[in-house]
Amino acid sequence: MKSDRRFFGFGKNVFVTGLVSFFMDISSEMIYPLVPLFLANTLGVSKSVIGLIEGIAESTASLLKVFSGWFSDRIGNRKWLMAAGYGISTLSRPIIALASGWHHVMGSRFIDRFGKGVRTAPRDAIIAESAERAYLARAFSLHRSMDTMGAVVGPALAFFFLGIFSNDYRGVFWLSIIPGVIAVLLIIFFIKEKKKITEVHSEKPKLTLRHFDWRFRFFVFIAAIFALGNSSDVFLILRAEQLGIQTAMIPVVYLLFNLIYSLSSIPAGIAADRFGKKRVILLGFVLFAFLYYGFAEASDTKAVWLLFSFYGLFMGLTEGIQKAFLATIIPPDFKATAFGVYTTIVGLAMLPASLIGGWLWDHVSPSATFYFGAVTAGISAILFAVFIAAVKKEDSKKKR
Repeated sequence: MKSDRRFFGFGKNVFVTGLVSFFMDISSEMIYPLVPLFLANTLGVSKSVIGLIEGIAESTASLLKVFSGWFSDRIGNRKWLMAAGYGISTLSRPIIALASGWHHVMGSRFIDRFGKGVRTAPRDAIIAESAERAYLARAFSLHRSMDTMGAVVGPALAFFFLGIFSNDYRGVFWLSIIPGVIAVLLIIFFIKEKKKITEVHSEKPKLTLRHFDWRFRFFVFIAAIFALGNSSDVFLILRAEQLGIQTAMIPVVYLLFNLIYSLSSIPAGIAADRFGKKRVILLGFVLFAFLYYGFAEASDTKAVWLLFSFYGLFMGLTEGIQKAFLATIIPPDFKATAFGVYTTIVGLAMLPASLIGGWLWDHVSPSATFYFGAVTAGISAILFAVFIAAVKKEDSKKKR
């Protein structure tokens, strides 16, 4: 599926999909950096329970991603599943605004992630099908950049409105509904999906890994190992507060992270298309290991600002580029299914990741949460280096 009309060199669907994510991330990131503070400071919840909430929300909802991807491939439709997912996430906002206990917050987070589970695989398939193969990394990186620019605006608005509402979290939560509604309307009116002509004898997508070779399976395994130590970002926010960052400045720290993430995504995508996606992904794994070691060793607010800056660079190097690489090693008829399998397995790893992170924080030390993440990232880097060598060996055999 190629779009003739182009915006800033990209097809219409790629650009509008990025715009949709821009507005939804404004909505999400007006809330996200405030949730752990709301739970810990207003509702008096322990770090273990915060980890449980994040783990259940992310992992349980992630189960939907594989089903959504498979269903999208089976019915040949991306747009309306995408619209439904963004709509469900928007409906979660009033629940957290009215929350009087941690179980209400967990319900809101679950519904929000439920919507993400419905929309992610169809959305990624639209991007993959709307971009030329030679420009996949920069197309996904454009999406990540626009998505993350929304995550810059969101915390900035949260910081602004916290001042107006005298640190009343609930007022910010209510206002977050507006950009979510805009995102849904953009999908309905501007995403154009061409109907696929299904051949009579074409194979219907099934929920099985037999469609995918060892490259896909090995890469997903490595991503899952990495995700096991990549606990929820709420622990980074709590660590920042513990090291002396004032509550009102937390959205600003998160804004800095997202600004660097957004600005680095497109250059990283261009570099990946030119020099190789695998090299950039490996660099990202190594950088994360050093970052989490830094969070474990940090002792003052200066370190927090620096580490969040480099964390933004890490995200720019990995998020969109991993999906772009994935698009090169999966069959064309099973794109949404593959993205669904990938995001589901990685998402499921977030439940033990957040539970381990919370338990280590409460029972060992806050630093232990980040030492664990540094170790799993290091293991992932080693495994990915092995993966690169195996792919190179296989490719050289095919050329003989």
